[in-house]
Amino acid sequence: MKVVLATRNAGKIAELRRILAGFDIVGLEEFPSIGEIAETGVTFEENALLKAHAVAQGSGLPAVADDSGLCVDVLNGMPGVFSARWAGRHGADLANLDLLLAQVSDVPDDKLAAHFACAAALALPSGESRVVEGTLPGRLVRSPRGANGFGYDPIFVPEGESRTTAELAPEEKDAISHRGRAFRALAPVARELLTS
Repeated sequence: MKVVLATRNAGKIAELRRILAGFDIVGLEEFPSIGEIAETGVTFEENALLKAHAVAQGSGLPAVADDSGLCVDVLNGMPGVFSARWAGRHGADLANLDLLLAQVSDVPDDKLAAHFACAAALALPSGESRVVEGTLPGRLVRSPRGANGFGYDPIFVPEGESRTTAELAPEEKDAISHRGRAFRALAPVARELLTS
């Protein structure tokens, strides 16, 4: 069954193909007529549903979308839904990291608790949809480490780990990541919806 993943992010597409093995995952590059979808929701769930419904309608195929971000305890859960554009421009990973690290520069190391959160949505062209969530608790480190991953991975150490998520091998990250947890929870829901 072909399922459209609501992203043009090659890293995210590769990650989801590994996690959702058994589904024919394609990205938005196969649907150039579907433009950028504004993330106007104020929660991860709202944004995931907005994107999934828009792509299902635009492609005529089942669509999967997620919204995820880093939630820092001392910043009252921010950057949260604004994670990808925390420094003002969507996808400016280095600027986002620099700004976040500057904002917590005076915070003691033992107060740098954070978690990654992800809402994953599946929408059918009929309008039917489902949403699941996944989280990964951990803490921030003061300087980026590792070359794997993207976004805030270089400054986030998962609970029980000494390495950042950017220092983990892709398979290790997939096994514990917020996105991996959300999409593994979505997989049986997708099989049920797509085969009924």
